Amino acid sequence: MIEIKIPGHKILELEHLVLDYNGTIAFDGALIDGVKASLAELSHMLTVHVITADTFGSVKKALKDIDCNLALIPLDRQDAAKLEYVKKLGCEKTVSMGNGVNDRLMLRGSALGVAVIQGEGAAYQTLASADIVCTDIQSALSLLNHPLRLIATLRS
Repeated sequence: MIEIKIPGHKILELEHLVLDYNGTIAFDGALIDGVKASLAELSHMLTVHVITADTFGSVKKALKDIDCNLALIPLDRQDAAKLEYVKKLGCEKTVSMGNGVNDRLMLRGSALGVAVIQGEGAAYQTLASADIVCTDIQSALSLLNHPLRLIATLRS
């Protein structure tokens, strides 16, 4: 668990990290460099979940050596499926990261929603649903290892 007290905002007591796959931790179906090591480090503090429709059919192979829970969802109504997944984990103890329109509900529903803008871009609805926007996944993941960065961004 990670506990972060944000002045004028709230206390985050995070137990789960939910990640979109394509566009967030992978680009064109391949895991982004450095993500594997970052997830290994975070898995000592949080339960890591990857949720995807697996557009490229590569997720199982890419994640085989990573300590995470993989959730494959259908191609239709992905936004609702991702939100339901977060609700089952407990919205109040979940941090979610994503970039697509189908990620906006899970980011909004989580205790902490982080949008990432990388090679695929990011949907404006998702940016508006996030608490924080990062320009790459490594920066987003490092916020959890360096909570003072989160505090500096979210404090009022």
